[in-house]
Amino acid sequence: MQADGKGRDAGLLSDANGKEPSPAEPGDGGKWQRPRMTRKSLMKCCLVKWIIASTTPQGPDNDDSDLELSMVRHQPEGLEQLQAQTQFTRKELQSLYRGFKNECPSGLVDEETFKSIYSQFFPQGDATTYAHFLFNAFDIDRNGSIRFEDFVIGLSVLLRGSVPEKLRWAFNLYDINKDGYITKEEMLAIMTSIYDMMGRCTSPCLREDAPSEHVDKFFQKMDRNRDGVVTIEEFIETCQKDENIMASMQLFENVI
Repeated sequence: MQADGKGRDAGLLSDANGKEPSPAEPGDGGKWQRPRMTRKSLMKCCLVKWIIASTTPQGPDNDDSDLELSMVRHQPEGLEQLQAQTQFTRKELQSLYRGFKNECPSGLVDEETFKSIYSQFFPQGDATTYAHFLFNAFDIDRNGSIRFEDFVIGLSVLLRGSVPEKLRWAFNLYDINKDGYITKEEMLAIMTSIYDMMGRCTSPCLREDAPSEHVDKFFQKMDRNRDGVVTIEEFIETCQKDENIMASMQLFENVI
């Protein structure tokens, strides 16, 4: 699914085919536009880059990964079980696990680590609030720490999941208080945090009220019964039926 780039809204998550939309046409004035950043310049997945950068060289057959599980405070599920639960191969899981263990010897990652990751990848802006929201989306147990298995299961959905799976995950991100609904205030908080993190990497520069106008447009489409909240059914149905929304969701994939 691919729409023309003219007058495109900034994104929430990747489009159905994972294609890079073309930049918005020039001369749109104050209209909301996708930041002019390629996947290469933005990093396809910051969390994976962070993990892989920490990976130490290992032998060709990394069966030691299962033995290493006993060396951390929190022992994740066996790699075979995680392979069945995700779209990652065993070797990919081994690489992710070694990097995760190197960065987080306790076997758990906390919110401050997320903030540190995103401040490194987006030094031109303030990533603190976005990292907070993203951490809460990964923190399934709501206990202030993320286990390795929750980390890779979430990454698997975001990077290799189906469109409905990605949309469900995105809904969870926007549902800040986890009550099963998205309010306009919650959607605005997420969108504002993304553009705060992007800093000066948007062109043209955003007006102060641009995020609010953008959210008003999306919310009007999604809140079909006009009750002031968006349910997961409304969210998924609207996103899948609206090519402009699906095309506009490219940015989210680039800020994971």
